[in-house]
Amino acid sequence: MRHTMKVAAVVSVAALTLAACGDSGSDQPSSSGSSSSSSKKSDLKVGMAYDVGGRGDQSFNDSAAAGLDKAKSELGVQIKEAAAVNGENEAAREERLQQLIDAGYTHVVAVGFAYAASVGKAAKANPDVHFAIVDDASPDSKGANVDQITFAENEGSFLVGAAAALKSKTGHIGFVGGVNVPLIKKFEAGYIAGAKAVNPKIKIDSQYLTQPPDFGGFGDPAKGKTAAEGMYQGGADIVYHAAGGSGGGVFTAAKAAGKLAIGVDSDQALTAPADVRPVIMTSMIKKVDVAVYDFIKSAADGKELTGNNVYDLKAGGVDYATTGGQVDDIKTKLDDFKQQIIDGKIKVPTTP
Repeated sequence: MRHTMKVAAVVSVAALTLAACGDSGSDQPSSSGSSSSSSKKSDLKVGMAYDVGGRGDQSFNDSAAAGLDKAKSELGVQIKEAAAVNGENEAAREERLQQLIDAGYTHVVAVGFAYAASVGKAAKANPDVHFAIVDDASPDSKGANVDQITFAENEGSFLVGAAAALKSKTGHIGFVGGVNVPLIKKFEAGYIAGAKAVNPKIKIDSQYLTQPPDFGGFGDPAKGKTAAEGMYQGGADIVYHAAGGSGGGVFTAAKAAGKLAIGVDSDQALTAPADVRPVIMTSMIKKVDVAVYDFIKSAADGKELTGNNVYDLKAGGVDYATTGGQVDDIKTKLDDFKQQIIDGKIKVPTTP
C-alpha cells in the first residue's frame, strides 16, 4: 500500500501497533466494562484492523469503530484493534490479520480496500474464521467466509454536491480526494453530478493528495489544508473532502478563509474539533458503523454474512447530515433528489 520496506521491519511495526491498540483496553472482555448494557453476552471475539489514521481519525475509521463499540456494548463481544501505518507493505497487513487470528479472534473486520489481497489470503488459509472487508468487492477478497461491505458513495455524494451548488455564492466549488483510486473517484463523480444537476455551469476544482501506491493521502492534514487553501484562494467557497484524516486540514483552511466545507463518512459537524465545526455545512454520511454492527450482530445470531452486501440510499447506507442547520433551507430540494435516486429516476455515475 505504501513504500516498500524490509519484511522484518514491517512485521515488527505491525506487532507493535497491535500491542499498542490492545493496551488501550479495547481488547478486554466486555464484561469488564459494559455488563449493564446487555442482558445477553456473546462469546464472539472480534478483531478490527483499521486503515491509516486508525481510531481517532474523526471520519472513516471512527465510523467503523462506532459499530465495533456498539457490538461490544450491546452484544458483549470481546474486541481487539490494530491500525495500519504510513509506508507499510502487504506483509504488514497480512501480519496484522494473522496476529488477530492467532490470538483467537473468530471474526475479523478489515477497514479499507487496501486489505483486499490480505483478507483473501487469510480467508482461504483460515476457513473457520469469518472476515468482513469494508470498501472492497473484488475477486481478491472474495471467499465463502467473507462479507464484502460496499457503499453507494456516489449517491450520497450527489446529495452533498447538490447542496454545495445550492449554497455556493460564487458558482465555484471544490473536491479534495485522499488518494486517486476508483473508490474515491465514486465520491468525486457523485459530487460533480449533483452540483451540475443544480447548476450546469458551476465550476468544480478537483485535486488528489497522493497517487497509489502512496496511500498517505488519507492521513495527511497538512496536504489537505494546502489543497483546500488553493481552491479557496482561487474562488471556491465550498470544498468537499473524501480524504479521511486529511480532511481535518480542509476544515482548518475553510475556517481561515471564512468559507465552508463538507465532511465525509461521519457527521463531522459532531466529530471534528469544536473550533471548525461551524464551517462544516453538511457531511456525506457513509454508515460503516451500521455495516460493521450488522456483520457482528448477524454472527452473534448464528447467521454469518457473506458475499457483497451493498449499502446504498435505498438501504439507508449513505445520506447527508443536517447537523448545525446550515442545509435546513434546502432540505426539501435535497430530499426530492434523494427520492428520485431511490426511485431510479436519477442514475448517478460512478466515474467523473
